[in-house]
Order: sequence, then structure tokens, then C-alpha cells
Amino acid sequence: MTDSAAWLVQPIAPLPDWFVQAVNQAANLSASNVAAPHVAQLLWQRGIQDPDRLAGFLNPDCYQPASPFDFGQEMQWAVERLQQARLNQESIAIWGDFDADGVTATAVLWDGLGQFFEQQQTLFYYIPNRLTESHGLSQQGIDTLYAKHCRLIVTCDTGSTNLTEIEYARSLGMDVIVTDHHTLSAVRPPVRAIVNPRHLPTDHPLVTLSGVAVAYKLVEALYETLPDIPQKPLASLLDLVAIGLIADLVELKGDCRYLAQRGIEQLQKQSNPATATRPGLSRLLALCKRNGDRPTDISFGLGPRINAVSRIQGDAHFCVELLTSQDATLCNHLAEATELANTRRKALQKEVIQHVKARLAQLDLSTTRVIVLADDQWQLGVLGLVAGQIAQEYGRPTILLNTELEERQEAGGRRQEAEGRGQEAVEPSAVSSQQQNSTLHPLSLIPHPSSSPLARGSARSVNNIDLYQLVQDQAHLLHRFGGHPYAAGLSLPVENIPLFTEALNQQARQMAEMARPSLQADLTVTIAALGKELFQALKLLEPCGMGNPAPKLLIQNCWFEQVRNQNIKDWKGGKVRYIKTEFELRDDSTQHGFPGLWWEHYQDEVPRGRCDAIVELDFNTYQKRYEIRLIAVRPCESAALTAANVANEGWLLDWRGLNDVPTHASPLSPPLILSQCPTSWAELQVWFRRAKQEQRSLAIAYAAPPQTEPQMLWQQLVGIAKYLSRTGQSATRIQLLEKLGIGDRALKLGFQTLELLGFTLRFSDNAFYVSWQEQPSHFSTDTALTAAVEQFAIAVKEEQFRRQYFYQVPLATMQAVAQAASAERTTPLNLDDP
Repeated sequence: MTDSAAWLVQPIAPLPDWFVQAVNQAANLSASNVAAPHVAQLLWQRGIQDPDRLAGFLNPDCYQPASPFDFGQEMQWAVERLQQARLNQESIAIWGDFDADGVTATAVLWDGLGQFFEQQQTLFYYIPNRLTESHGLSQQGIDTLYAKHCRLIVTCDTGSTNLTEIEYARSLGMDVIVTDHHTLSAVRPPVRAIVNPRHLPTDHPLVTLSGVAVAYKLVEALYETLPDIPQKPLASLLDLVAIGLIADLVELKGDCRYLAQRGIEQLQKQSNPATATRPGLSRLLALCKRNGDRPTDISFGLGPRINAVSRIQGDAHFCVELLTSQDATLCNHLAEATELANTRRKALQKEVIQHVKARLAQLDLSTTRVIVLADDQWQLGVLGLVAGQIAQEYGRPTILLNTELEERQEAGGRRQEAEGRGQEAVEPSAVSSQQQNSTLHPLSLIPHPSSSPLARGSARSVNNIDLYQLVQDQAHLLHRFGGHPYAAGLSLPVENIPLFTEALNQQARQMAEMARPSLQADLTVTIAALGKELFQALKLLEPCGMGNPAPKLLIQNCWFEQVRNQNIKDWKGGKVRYIKTEFELRDDSTQHGFPGLWWEHYQDEVPRGRCDAIVELDFNTYQKRYEIRLIAVRPCESAALTAANVANEGWLLDWRGLNDVPTHASPLSPPLILSQCPTSWAELQVWFRRAKQEQRSLAIAYAAPPQTEPQMLWQQLVGIAKYLSRTGQSATRIQLLEKLGIGDRALKLGFQTLELLGFTLRFSDNAFYVSWQEQPSHFSTDTALTAAVEQFAIAVKEEQFRRQYFYQVPLATMQAVAQAASAERTTPLNLDDP
């Protein structure tokens, strides 16, 4: 986090007595527990305010998980096809992926389906090579499995958009069952079944499942259908499920949270030789000095190590063996190889970060809105991690490219290079303080044939800046691009890099101002409050992750003592790879200091004298002590910005979903009414600033956004175009947006698609005029039209997802962003058209 980051402190909300009592009862906390109010405050801030939800959130024993057959007919078809394969003794193949979610999903199916099929006889698995292939099905891999006489492929964490490859498999007489959680195609692929939570309503408890959890649900359905066959309990798979869920940074709510809670219970058994059932996991936990009882044991320990194998070696097959084999000798060997790969990954990551920062020192960052750098020596496998760290530290979207001139297409050229399907959690120094949601709709594939040497790399965004919006107008410069608004992989001709860089920066300068990095503290505490009681109370919120971040604590007017550096060497000794600073933190609340760590910082960076610090409270299982991890620090005289200032003014009113506008007076009146649900923080910030400039209160008064199917909206747009063409009438942009309930980007794509149907659009006098003339059959191909309609549908779904988020986002979060916008604004805005 840069020194210029804004600090936002959550206001202390007055809590109803009934809510505090409900929390204490659900969490089994006594009223005398001094940490109990902190738990209630955090739950209230995070929107867990319904008493009926509290018990299930805090205690998995009180949660009722959804049935796997909630996936409907698709799950029924999947189970029926697997039963058929078992009856006919067919050979089937699991098609996995090389990141932690994909590897654990493969392991879950390998162990789970292994109860019904004989491993290495009628059951096989295949994982693409990260460095020579890419995510998803490929013709090369299908040919390999066909040669093994596999006639059924079950995917995990991939496959939803591989229409061409699935059709190829079908042409060979192979069936495909897809289990996945990524974007769905506009048309159903030609599969026997597709089990994907994106088919479900947005409020369904299964909707945020990651790839490993979907795979688990398939196994669960088979267990329920054929209960007499399995020899191992279904719960034995849950440790693998927890690893994939937490490493993939999905939103841990509903069944996701429940499975992670149960999985961590199972994972904890692996650290004890007396209860361990997975020798590979047991050895891996020992190597990273973890007990398996915390989500951080996954995000900082197991997850990065599993991911490191494919980042360094490309091939992740032996990770599945590490997670599933019962051969202790083999597992020890594989675990040590994994540890060495992770050590190499950290070294490469550090080297690339140093090179990137040296290059950045030569740039004028005051004129750089998007960082784009390329080098022929940078290891492709770590560029996503480095780009994420640079983006967070410098507060700018970052794209890093490898330009080594060699044949790069191979199997990967047929695939979307969608590395950015979720940032893995890495070493503490590289963990973002702002968790990004990686479940948004990915960008569609944009192929552009080119004979020029290609650069390949990764992009990471920051501060809610949309990579989708940044890159969409530069598609003509790219070879391929895939991912989602916050993280992506891409390739482009080397000769296009300078033009691509300038185009992105010019486009970014025309967008709303890029927000400074911000850091939010959840609670203000003293040193005296730190320790076991507070740790155990905060631990009730675990597992933390997307939508439920680890609580950050603000400690004011404190100082550092016994500051010292410690060098961390390679595994088994050797070259120094990174450092940490150890210290004791003091304040006036106690005579004793509290131990802490600051990763990747030297003791000279610790400020002298009184200061404010934001920390996370942790338990060091290796040293058996409670300690804090320093997130950020600054001198006391730099007062923190607080959302409480905004809250006390009472100018931000939450009228969402109300049928009647409230009649009670506001300190600033008449209020400014925001009736249209926004799709970005930039839109909201403009309204915040307008309200402050005009000295008026702002009422957030938009209704629940409609969830109309994109295909229906497309048909409405065509109908409107025909009507305008037939009558000669016009329609304004606002009229079209309100009529269809979409945003500017979807409307633009809709216009482009209308042109493929022969419509001509003209803009005059602030209105659109439409004419239509039937075109020859060769005017546009069905393929081009289908692709354009799919692009329109993806844009609509994206906008609907964002509007749903902004309909539900807590008022406290809006207040914090409003405060930052008010404090940081230094240049005038045109507020006429928010």
C-alpha cells in the first residue's frame, strides 16, 4: 500500500439490543466478554443483520446445505450418464485445470469418482500445461484421451465456453459432462450435462461455488444415488474443497462458507499424524509450518505452493498425486518438490518485481494512468502475481508482458489466455488489502491472426477500474484477451505494444479520475485489547475472504520498540530471498508491548515516535503466540479520514426499495434523488460530489434492478429499431437506456449488432434516427451475428451483476467512499450529467 493511500475507518454503528443478544447467543459469547461487541459490530457492518442468518453464519452445525440436485435436470443428466458409464465399464477422463481450484477439483473427482470407477483402469485425468497450453479443453488433449479409449470426459473448473472442442469430441463419439463456475455461452454447448451455478438465481446459496465445490456437488449427487458403493465417507473430500475455495478467492457465502468451514475442520486433521488421511497434505502443512485450522494456512501456505508447481514447471499433474496418494514416501518427495517450486516462484517473483520497479523509476508516473511494461526475460508464470502487487502498490492497472521471441501459439493459441480468473493469495507482503471479486463475467475471446512475434502476459486492475472497459476499444491491437474486469491474460504482436500502451493511457485519461488506493479499518482498538480473547472473537467470522475480509484494526497514538530485521532464506538454507521486521507495539493502554511482524520491510522503514497503525491480529502456530501483522503505518499528526464524519452529517440517505419517499426532514434539503441504480463507484462518486457542492442531501432511492434475460432485451431493441425505422420517429439516449434498462456500453454493442442486420443509425439533434433496408445474404454471416449478440448479452449480464451489487452494497461502505471522494477531489468536475 502506498504512503498516499486514504485511510477509511468504519463508523461505530449504534446496535439494537436484540441484535447484540442474538449475536451473543449464536456465537455462545457471554455479555461480560469484552470482545463480544466487536463481533456484533463487524457482523452489522457486513450486512449480517438477520437473526435467522446469524446462527448458520457463525456455526456450521446450524446451517442446512443445499441439495446437489438443486442444479436441476443438468445434475440428473450428469448422474445418469455416469451410471451408464459404470454399467458399461466405459473409460472416463477428468479434465482439470492447473491453478489451485482446478487441481483440487481434479483431486476431488479423482478420489470421489474413484469410489465408482477403477483408477488408471477406467478412470484417468488430464491437466493442461500452464506454459505451453492454457485453460480449457483442447483438440490435442482430446486426441490423447481418445487414444486411451476414453469415451466420456468430465471437466472441472473449465469447459463452459469450449463449444468448438466439445463438438470435436462429439465427432469422435465422446460425451462431455461440464462442471464449472465460469461464464456460460449464449447457447448451451453440445454436452450430456453442464453443471454450473451461473444457471441459478443470484440469491441461491450455491451461486458462488468455485470449480472444486461444483465438482464436490457432482460427487455428492452420485453418493446419494448409489449410497451402497462408496467405501470412503463423502466428508473426506472436504479438506480439498476448502483449499480450492479459499485459494480461488470466491465469495464465501451460503454453501461456499459452509463447505469452507467443514473443510477446514477436515484439513486440521491432516496436521496430526494420528488423524492424517492424506500424507501429502500432512507433509505440506509441516513444510509451511501450519496447522490447517485457519483459512490463512491455505491462502498463505497451501494455495501458493500448489499454484507454484505449474507456474514454474508448467505441468501440475503430480499435484493431484500429492493430494490423493497414500504412499507416504512418494508424498514426502512430491511435497518437497512442491516446496522447492514455491521457493523458486518467490525468487522469480521478487526478481521481476525489482526489475519492474527499476523500470517504473524511469517513467513519469504523473502522466501514466495504466502501467504497461514488457521484457524478454520475465518468467511468464509469475507475471500475474507481480502485476497484482504492482497495481496495488502504485494504484494503477498494470499489464506485464513477456516478449521472448519464440513459437508461442501451440495449443495455447487455440485457447483463451484467461489466466486472470481469480488472483491467488500469495505471501503476506503481496496480499492486496482490497479483495477483488473474480466472479464477474469474463471477456469474450478476441482472436486476431498475426504472423508477428507475440508478447504474452497478465493484467491486473485496482480500485474498481474495469479492465474490460479499458481494453475493449483496443481489440484490434490484440491477438487474444481473456479474463474479467479485474484480472486477465492477453497476447498481442510485439510491434503493437507502444501503440497499445499509448491507447490505453489516452483512454484512461478520458475516464473518470482514477481513485487513490484506499485502506479501510473495521475497528479501533488499543494494545490492551489485543490477545486471545479478541482473537477468538474475531475468529468467529472465519473463513474470511471475498465479501468478508479479515478484520483490520486501527491502533492510534502508538509506538514501536525492539525493532529488528530477520532474513528469510531458501528452504534448507541458502540465499536470502526476503526479509521481515519484527517489533513490539506499545500504547498508553498497557505497560506491555505486543509482538508483531512487517513483511518485506526493513527496520529503517519503521517510523520513530508516535504513530497510527492498521494491523491484523493473528496466531503464530510455529512460535505459539498471538501477534499482529502490520498492514500500514503513518505519523499521528496525519489524521485518518473517517466515514463517521459523513455519517454524522446525515446527508446520505438510504431509501432503496421504499415504495413511498420518506417525509422526514434532512439537514440538507431538498434532497438530490438518485433513482437510477449505478454500475460503478465512479458514477456514485460524481453524485456524492454534486450533493456536497450543491449543499444538498443525497437520497439513494433506486429500486431493485430488473433481471431481464439478455435475449429478451435484444429482441426489444430490434423491435424498437423496426418501429423507429417504420415511423420515422427518433429516440434519445436516455429514452433508450430507460426503456431497456441497460447501460451505455451494452447500448453501443446493441447498435453495432443492429448494423449487422442492415439497420443504419444516425445521431442528430440529441436523438437517434434509424433506417433499415434488407441487405443481400452475404451482408453479414450468421457466425458474426451470433458472436455480436453474444457480446451484447455478456455486456448486459455484466451490467445486471454490477447493478445488483450496488443495490445491496451497505450504506456504511457508500459513506466511506463518499468521504474519500470529498476529501481527495482537487480538480473541478462537470456535474451537469451524472
